[in-house]
Amino acid sequence: MARPNPQDSAPFYHRYIDYAQGNSIAEVITNHAQQLVDFYNNLPEAKADYAYAEGKWTIKDLLQHVIDAERIFAYRALRIARKDTTPLAGFEENDYAQVSNAANRTLQSLKDEFNAVRNSTDLMLQSFNEDQLNSTGTASNKSITTNAIAFIIFGHLLHHQAVIEERYL
Repeated sequence: MARPNPQDSAPFYHRYIDYAQGNSIAEVITNHAQQLVDFYNNLPEAKADYAYAEGKWTIKDLLQHVIDAERIFAYRALRIARKDTTPLAGFEENDYAQVSNAANRTLQSLKDEFNAVRNSTDLMLQSFNEDQLNSTGTASNKSITTNAIAFIIFGHLLHHQAVIEERYL
């Protein structure tokens, strides 16, 4: 299955899709999965509660955010791949962050959860056939394909990696 076309997702997501390097989700997984796990697992404990400015998320908040977002994107991908035509609601990341309890968790517990979610998502994405990847559904009141969601998952993680490298480390 090829890279998503522009009409496969709302324009907001194109920036995430652009981060994901590869001509298929299989290539994206090969190109990024291990590198992302290595990056997030090497976040330094000394920076766990660091925020680069007042009112910004800490490293722990950010890691919880990418975990939450990946779970939501994976759920959307599963529903759409399984031909569920029920429109899927959006989510407000800041509302989730306020009640995530990340501040009361250890960085290691977040890393462990991240690893479990990442592995599970990759296994699910690899199980989808071309018909499932081509499936179209509605999320956040916008049309989207399973394939686009797969690329968005990786692009979102890569986007936040860039933010961490630029503003936190």
